[in-house]
Amino acid sequence: MKIGLVAGEASGDLLGAGMIREIRERVPSAEFEGVAGPAMVAAGCRQWEPAESLAVMGLIEPLAHVPRLLRLRGTLAKRWRTSPPDVFVGIDAPDFNLALEKKLRKRGVKTAHYVSPSVWAWRAGRIKTVKKAADRVLCILPFEQSMYEQHGVDAVFVGHPKADQVPAAVEIYPARRRLGLDAGELVAVLPGSRYSEISRLGDTFAATAKLLAEARPGIRFVLPLATPSLRSTIEQQLDRAGVAEYFDLIDGDSETAMIAADVVLLASGTAALESALLGKPTVAAYRLARSTAAILRALHLVKLTRFTLPNLLTETPLIPEFLQEDAEPHAIAATVTDLLNDPERRRFISNEFAKLRAELALDADRRAAEAVIELAENR
Repeated sequence: MKIGLVAGEASGDLLGAGMIREIRERVPSAEFEGVAGPAMVAAGCRQWEPAESLAVMGLIEPLAHVPRLLRLRGTLAKRWRTSPPDVFVGIDAPDFNLALEKKLRKRGVKTAHYVSPSVWAWRAGRIKTVKKAADRVLCILPFEQSMYEQHGVDAVFVGHPKADQVPAAVEIYPARRRLGLDAGELVAVLPGSRYSEISRLGDTFAATAKLLAEARPGIRFVLPLATPSLRSTIEQQLDRAGVAEYFDLIDGDSETAMIAADVVLLASGTAALESALLGKPTVAAYRLARSTAAILRALHLVKLTRFTLPNLLTETPLIPEFLQEDAEPHAIAATVTDLLNDPERRRFISNEFAKLRAELALDADRRAAEAVIELAENR
């Protein structure tokens, strides 16, 4: 059995690696090839191109990369037309993968798309594109399967891999000891994993910390750096706000930082789901590039009133959200303060997030592998 793969970014690399390991357990002779990150390579995938080649985002920002990405997609389609895999799996990166899946499907290759595009959030018309491109969609959110089935698309809810990975027991004080932090009030601050996010939110979060530090003697902040290259920029932002003395910067280990915290303040994204799965009371903010935000508003492309993923998965929103101009230090600081002052509310949120974790922790790697093997066997 030969399986073609294209993964975008680090998150797709981890999804692909978990699926590869599970497929190998069931089909030891299986071969894997395509666009892969280091985790997929370690799991046994032959790398034609690194996954980071697809790591572009936004509406305007990726335009400079279009010629290169079109050439890459054409090269992949030609190679797999010449030597077809039994199944092609596009992992996330929908703008790249769906077009490639469509090309391969027309040539008789079975195709799966792992991680549904956010058609329920914006550009809903993409569901028609998915229907033309993928024989099967592997969904990681519970409401997506029925949505696709209503449009005649074969879909399987495999659960969310992140829910399988978080520790079952979360203890604050052992986590603080590992980080060398004391037992006072602690807020974890995660301003983003990319320079563009840091540049738009870092100063706001630093100003928020200043307000909290002035009002709450003894409060501390822990900030896990997504990459060492961000340290200098973040240190400058903290210095400008005059709050560097209140911060402990650590390299990576965002999970331990969140576990150690009483409240988590973060840039909305995958970290928000991780924080929720860890049962942490969380406040989220986000700012898009002004050009991107203007286009989305002008064309009415965004349909959601909530933008943080855990709020889409619970009956009532549990994570306060601040988007664009609403992401303002005084408002964010007031919300963090409310959570710090209300331990009962924090316990309630933690209990609700525990229910969410149980709903999503279904052994996604295994279920994804089984869905792909079944597709290959029925080609």
